[in-house]
Amino acid sequence: MTGGWNAQDIPDQSGRTAVVTGANSGIGLVTARELARRGARVVLACRSQERGRAAEEHIRREVPGARAEFRRLDLADLASVREFAAALPGSRLDLLINNAGVMALPHGRTADGFETQFGVNHLGHFALTGLLLPRLRAAGAARVVSVSSGLHVLSTIDIRDLNSERRYRRWIAYGRSKSANLLFVHELARRLGAANSPVVAAAAHPGYADTNLQTRAVRMEGRGAAERIVKLGNRLVAQPAETGALPTLYAATAPGVRPDSFTGPSLMGLRGAPGPSWRAPWTRDDDAGELLWAASQRLTGVTYEAL
Repeated sequence: MTGGWNAQDIPDQSGRTAVVTGANSGIGLVTARELARRGARVVLACRSQERGRAAEEHIRREVPGARAEFRRLDLADLASVREFAAALPGSRLDLLINNAGVMALPHGRTADGFETQFGVNHLGHFALTGLLLPRLRAAGAARVVSVSSGLHVLSTIDIRDLNSERRYRRWIAYGRSKSANLLFVHELARRLGAANSPVVAAAAHPGYADTNLQTRAVRMEGRGAAERIVKLGNRLVAQPAETGALPTLYAATAPGVRPDSFTGPSLMGLRGAPGPSWRAPWTRDDDAGELLWAASQRLTGVTYEAL
């Protein structure tokens, strides 16, 4: 992997179809735009119709002739996930970018009663990937890229308390959800390999990127001073979303990406061009991966075909 890889190095994506969750802002929007710039048909899977339509218009302004379309997807509602998958046109899908997420929110629950961070960051994407897997397999050399975080190191999963019912600590819950993303990729890659499938499951993280992810929680709580401090920190320290999206784009498009790889910024995992990223050993634990997989199938009701 070269240290200088950037958006200009994305291979031609003509004839390929990509779904990008959370494509209305931040690294999701940049990811969708750059895939469209290289010729892909991009589905912007977003919860808000207003923001999703605005992102669609933005991409079409930035990339004349872009094939980008908004479709509503609420990862906090499994009924919405099923509706999205059932209504998605076409029989094949080349790229699934599991990008959407929430971070360090006050305690809440999804429409199905799951703790919000675990429900959105992991279970919603687990269900979506399983429902779209037949189309990914039909495309042949397709890829699934799940966006985790360097902050997965805050906690491993607790298989006995996946929904943080005994005690909720927002940053621990966030770390668990991001560890779940990596364990999911590990187990999915293992199962795909055992089935001799050409579909590649990989993970990426943006490092410290300037997006609205950091400000959502303090905005929800009405903490104006804290929001201003976070925004100032983003301007002074964080890399722009344009750079933060590069690890995702690399994992999605670069030749030779290995199953279960974890790509992030090359400079201390915070900034810079894409490179291999360190991950906690518990994110490659086969036993934990199998337990999380079984629990995720039971909680979502989604069973992966032939895996």
